[in-house]
Amino acid sequence: MQTLSRRALNRATLERQLLLRRAKMSAFDAVEHLAGLQAQAPFPPYFGLWSRLEGFRPSELVELLETRRVVRIALMRGTVHLVTAADALAWRPVVQGIYDRDLKQNTLHAHELAALDHDEVAEAARKLLLRGPMPGNALGAELAARWPDVPKASLTHLARGRLPLVQTPPRAIWGKAGQTTYACLDDWVGAPLSPPSPASLISRYLRAFGPATVADVQTWAGITRLGEVAAGMDLRRYRGPDGRELLDLPELTVPDEDVPAPPRLLGPFDQTILSYADRTRVISDAYRKRVISHNGLVKGTLLAGGQVCGFWEIKAAKKAAVIELSPFDKLPKRDLAALEKSAAELVEWAEAAAETHEVRVHAPE
Repeated sequence: MQTLSRRALNRATLERQLLLRRAKMSAFDAVEHLAGLQAQAPFPPYFGLWSRLEGFRPSELVELLETRRVVRIALMRGTVHLVTAADALAWRPVVQGIYDRDLKQNTLHAHELAALDHDEVAEAARKLLLRGPMPGNALGAELAARWPDVPKASLTHLARGRLPLVQTPPRAIWGKAGQTTYACLDDWVGAPLSPPSPASLISRYLRAFGPATVADVQTWAGITRLGEVAAGMDLRRYRGPDGRELLDLPELTVPDEDVPAPPRLLGPFDQTILSYADRTRVISDAYRKRVISHNGLVKGTLLAGGQVCGFWEIKAAKKAAVIELSPFDKLPKRDLAALEKSAAELVEWAEAAAETHEVRVHAPE
């Protein structure tokens, strides 16, 4: 069994995440290839695609959202992802157990919902949503008319857990603000949910993130017992630098570990640093604590040599836009110059209406 170094794993991750070079592919093909994009906040997917695609324009993703070819829906790990409609239909049944457990264990809502027939409430919510997308508070208020002794927020939480609810536009439309409104996935895209296939989910993860351990797959998906599924699949197997078994698709290969990794700016909540049990292939444990806050916010990050080496933030006021780079250590001049150049391009892209754009670099602390 071939052993892969941590550097080789890093280069494999960057290649599959389209971070060794900007790809010439459509936004739709990229979303599909990447197994979706993290979307806890409305706009990180736009930054994720900007980092990966040649000439990406926000209007491309806007069109995909408005034509319902991609959707924003709670999926893996109980978090919102932007995925193709087909992947949403295929994957929500696989991860439904996450939401079923939450309805029984949630500290805010489980007690309030314990005496209800969850299927009955979900069916009532579905009928309401067939009239058209609804904000969560409005849906809860309608359900409370039938179950007046249950808090509205708890009824909405039940609907989100039992139904595959997508967040509909104008939410997450570039340049617009909109409250979260919901529709049922199958009604929104006009197709039924697929029978659950954990093996298919594993394959898609490996294509986007592999080679990886079973623990890595389970961390990304938020579900367990995938080792039993993987054992029955035709997979290539490697040994990792720590001796653990790594899985991969048999038709895929790993790039040479000496392939150059150009400096890059990754967007907030980028899945590259969130989708592994062992994230040290792209970020050290010490740096992870500086990038991910206690309440789960994930900063935009700087990559140099394939590793996270700092973070960035855009600050826009009136007609001026500034992007601030905060490297954790002193960087080679060549890498810092490349990051500054990329930052100048990013701030002009993200804040196109601003009259002035500036890049500021903070000294390492």
